[in-house]
Amino acid sequence: MTQIDATGQVCPIPVIRAKKALEGMGEAGGVVAILVDNDIARQNLQKMATGLGYQSEYVKKENGMVEVTIVAGEGCAVDVCATAGDSGLVVAIGRDTMGEGSQELGQILIKGFIYALQELAPPPTHILFFNSGSYLTGTDSNSLEDLRGLEAAGTIILTCGTCTNYYGISEKLAVGEIANMYGILTAMAGAKRLINI
Repeated sequence: MTQIDATGQVCPIPVIRAKKALEGMGEAGGVVAILVDNDIARQNLQKMATGLGYQSEYVKKENGMVEVTIVAGEGCAVDVCATAGDSGLVVAIGRDTMGEGSQELGQILIKGFIYALQELAPPPTHILFFNSGSYLTGTDSNSLEDLRGLEAAGTIILTCGTCTNYYGISEKLAVGEIANMYGILTAMAGAKRLINI
């Protein structure tokens, strides 16, 4: 068993350290135990494990510590592997408005942009939200219906967990999943085409 102490380390460091340890095990697989001190890190580690096709579990320890155990075997990262008919398009949205100038106009434009994404065939493989763009996946967003339509069409919607924590809106996520920066970077790096707003 490989043990990693990732307490006090922020996203995406625990995930990257765990992924490197898993990769180092090769096809034979093995077990990696990662100690973290917050639930977001625990969630990110378990999502990474699921995406790679690995089993994971966690145990809450003293002083808010959590130990995540990942049992490694062969797998493929769900958020990276292309499937037939994928557009290969990834859209990264780092703000809740579009363009410079009027904020009111920018909010109208970003809503129209997200609505228009539904018209693409096939739709984007991923839409990534970070910084103030995180507000667009929350309960107060006027783009929820459009985003849910995209999700139903197969688009993976990921919102930066560090960002939702920073803005205090983690509990308001209404579409897609919370992701870490490593997951966002992996989706960007695997894109055939990338639109960055």
